[in-house]
Amino acid sequence: MAISPSFASIWCFLLLLSLAHCKTVKRDVKALNEIKASLGWRVVYAWVGDDPCGDGDLPPWSGVTCSQQGDYRVVTELEVYAVSIVGPFPTAVTNLLDLTRLDLHNNKLTGPIPPQIGRLKHLRILNLRWNKLQDVIPPEIGELKKLTHLYLSFNNFKGEIPVELANLPELRYLYLHENHLTGRIPPELGNLKNLRHLDVGNNHLTGTLRDFIRSGDGFPLLRNLYLNNNQLSGGLPEQLANLTNLEILYLSYNKMIGAVPPKLAQIPRLTYLYLDHNSFIGRIADGFYKHPFLKELYIEGNQFRSGTKSKGTHKVLELTDTEFLF
Repeated sequence: MAISPSFASIWCFLLLLSLAHCKTVKRDVKALNEIKASLGWRVVYAWVGDDPCGDGDLPPWSGVTCSQQGDYRVVTELEVYAVSIVGPFPTAVTNLLDLTRLDLHNNKLTGPIPPQIGRLKHLRILNLRWNKLQDVIPPEIGELKKLTHLYLSFNNFKGEIPVELANLPELRYLYLHENHLTGRIPPELGNLKNLRHLDVGNNHLTGTLRDFIRSGDGFPLLRNLYLNNNQLSGGLPEQLANLTNLEILYLSYNKMIGAVPPKLAQIPRLTYLYLDHNSFIGRIADGFYKHPFLKELYIEGNQFRSGTKSKGTHKVLELTDTEFLF
């Protein structure tokens, strides 16, 4: 039986009315007010009243999204970005246990991410890029089993990439570029069956691709692999051809050597292949130049045979955030 538009409107009104009369769980009210007390005027002026989910005629706080759970309201999203928040990561955030999205990007947060971040078991999107966060990436992030998007790029993180990130079964997009990360890339990341995009460029990572791409069944859905501007060594392993969904392979500015395996031209949808500024030798197989999808093959700054040419017009790949949010 079809539901009349008038009935649907009444139902929506009653739902909103019931939400408005619900009380916000005290834990979330306390946490948001602690955060409010620690933030600058740019946020505080828009956070009116004591209840972040709204109270009476007062609307919810800007950047705060709430949902109803039984007789109470809980905070499910917190988006406070590009407002020049200065100071340490607000630990009170980790008391918002129902958060599914935490977006504090493009601020001036400093210090480490607290290990209590592992308490946010419902978190799907964690966006902390473009801050001044320091210290190591906490392994407790590996406890966020529902996480699909992790943005930690453009910070000052140091140390190794925690192997615990391989424990995130839903992870699709992992951005760690533009930090000070060292050591090897954990090969265990290949167990991330849903990973589409991996960017660890512009760090100080070492090791070889042969160690990183170990098995034939790793990274089954990976489309974009950014390893540029690191200190990777060794050659290009043929195992890369097993990444059958790969579209972008960005290896510029490393210390890689050897010949380019012709088998890599068999990657069906390879579109951008950047090998420039390494120490590759030999020639490029004809298969790359005949590849139906390959638009860019950039080889400058290597030791290829005389006459070996690039394909396409080299450009810096810039992918917008909106391409990866959903």
